[in-house]
Amino acid sequence: MLPGDFEFKRLKPSKKQMILLSIVGFFGLLVFIGIVIVLTFVLTAWMNGEPIIFANEGPEQPIVFPHKKHVEELGMDCTFCHRGVDKEAAAHVPTTGLCMTCHSAVGDGLDGITKMRSLYEDDRSIHWIRVHRVPDHVHFVHEAHIRYFSEKEGVEASAVCSKCHGDVANMEEVHGTEDGRVKQVEPLKMGHCVDCHKQHNAPTDCATCHY
Repeated sequence: MLPGDFEFKRLKPSKKQMILLSIVGFFGLLVFIGIVIVLTFVLTAWMNGEPIIFANEGPEQPIVFPHKKHVEELGMDCTFCHRGVDKEAAAHVPTTGLCMTCHSAVGDGLDGITKMRSLYEDDRSIHWIRVHRVPDHVHFVHEAHIRYFSEKEGVEASAVCSKCHGDVANMEEVHGTEDGRVKQVEPLKMGHCVDCHKQHNAPTDCATCHY
């Protein structure tokens, strides 16, 4: 037999093999589409500077807290509940003991107050869900920002808070819906922070926030 006399036969896959290949191909396509969607979402959020977590809605909190009533109707300042924010790095959430300063006598019959009083009697805390977060490698000091705006521009503490947190006083939560929950309204990313620092003639060197 001469070398050119070989006859190649095309192998035809069986029906079972065809089904298996179709299934593998289908799931492979789904994985590929999923990866594309995730990458598109992440890259778009990063490029546009939009917050990825809770971008359009805030998380449902364990107790409905009406900021509007406390701030606008009762005239309470942010620092009354978030004590230490003008003296420390973190903006602490109020303890049940602080809430009971008023609500030991006010708020009878309200579900949230009843729950809060029960937690206080059991010596337990309210597990609020964190909304605003900066990357772990960023050191953000609330006291420094409030002091800077207060001393340099004469801005009150509550007005300073709204520069990053938005108009929280009007984010009144309607329990069971997504409307009015406290949500992140600024990207809180490097570009946003640097632009604000430049606008207010604040330091922009790396060691200001990364140390």
